[in-house]
Amino acid sequence: MITQKAKYALRALSLLARAEPGLTVQIPEIAERQKIPKKFLEQIMLDLKRAGMVESRRGKQGGYLLARPAGDITYGEVLRLIDGPVAPLPCLSLTAYRACEDCDGETDCEVRRVFSRVADETRAVLLSTSLADAMD
Repeated sequence: MITQKAKYALRALSLLARAEPGLTVQIPEIAERQKIPKKFLEQIMLDLKRAGMVESRRGKQGGYLLARPAGDITYGEVLRLIDGPVAPLPCLSLTAYRACEDCDGETDCEVRRVFSRVADETRAVLLSTSLADAMD
């Protein structure tokens, strides 16, 4: 299951994806419209900014906007940023591979074989579904 933080990040990004191009949305508005605690949202937006998914502008008309087109930001990218690897087992992770401590061998592991299919299908969906796709 994804964390609440990841859900909030996806909801905030979705709101920004729906905004008029070039116009910013302020944290209080995002928080209110998406029912996200403001302080928590501030932390999430900083993570998204550091990752280059959003940018911020200062001043009276300041706020946040997408740094890249909605079609270029995938659910998988957001989940990896916020929650870490999307693989169900450490030995299946593409970004944080780690051998399972209790496993005698990956090639003979029935659990790994089954969850490998799950991981492949999950990755395929998450990495091919963008914010723009989700809005359609």
